[in-house]
Amino acid sequence: MKIDLGRKTILYPMPVLMVGTYDKKDKPDLMAAAWGGIFNDNMVCLCLDRNHKTVANLKEHKAFTVGVADAKHVTECDYVGIVSANDEPDKLDKANLTAVKSTRVDAPVIDELPLTLECQLVSYDDNTEQAVGNIINVIADDSILTGGKVDPAKLKAITYDPVNHTYIQLGEVVGKAFSDGKKLQ
Repeated sequence: MKIDLGRKTILYPMPVLMVGTYDKKDKPDLMAAAWGGIFNDNMVCLCLDRNHKTVANLKEHKAFTVGVADAKHVTECDYVGIVSANDEPDKLDKANLTAVKSTRVDAPVIDELPLTLECQLVSYDDNTEQAVGNIINVIADDSILTGGKVDPAKLKAITYDPVNHTYIQLGEVVGKAFSDGKKLQ
């Protein structure tokens, strides 16, 4: 039997995306965002409240990075998600995260995160609070690659559970995309 839960923001999985920007003084900032993902071919879309410092930063520099939060850094990623750079300007240092300058866009790459999208800002809509970025490049640490491809088992990406307010590590392969369904043709 199906149970009606009402109108809620429940969708699985919800990625934990770490959005990196520089402020007006080129100081790196990082925030966690769960509402976002691939938007179109080579684009990403993030729902970011217009009051976040990150939004002012990405509008200023027209660029941002999106790191994938992993199980190894869940505490650090949660910390920068719950603490605003408006209140704690040294939150990256307190989280023991290292920002290095992207060679492709005007935004920081967080060295500890194994997978990062470097993005140019396409648009930010103040009404919908959606930021759209063109993915210029993807950086992957060699420790998460198998045969030159990202290996999800090595990446150990986490997802946000909006019902229980927990993080879950993604893992087990249960099927082969664009293949298993052919059994029904």
